[in-house]
Amino acid sequence: PGLSYTWIFNNNTLYLREDSRRFVSQATGNLYLAKVEPWDVGNYTCAVSSAEAQRRVWGPPTALTLRGDGAMGEYEPKIEVRFPETTYAARGSSVRLECFALGK
Repeated sequence: PGLSYTWIFNNNTLYLREDSRRFVSQATGNLYLAKVEPWDVGNYTCAVSSAEAQRRVWGPPTALTLRGDGAMGEYEPKIEVRFPETTYAARGSSVRLECFALGK
C-alpha cells in the first residue's frame, strides 16, 4: 500500500500507454513485455516510490538483449499462473485477471 512503480528505459522514464504488449503491474511492480522487438533492447531500471515516506529508490539496471538464434537458452518454456486467493471488487466496477506464459 502506498507504493508506486516506475520503469526507466535507457535513462528515460518509460511512459506506457495501455496496450496489449507492455504494462507495469502496480501490485507487484513487474514490467511485462510481450513479443519483444529490437527497439525494446536496452537497460531497464525499476524505481519504487512511497509518497508516505517521501522516498524513491532505484534498483540496479537490467540489460535486455535479443538472441540472434531465436532460442530461449536457459529460459525454457514455463507456464505460471498466480492469482490471489480472493479478489475483491465493488459492484459495478471492472476487474481484470491476467495470465502469462513464458517460453517458445
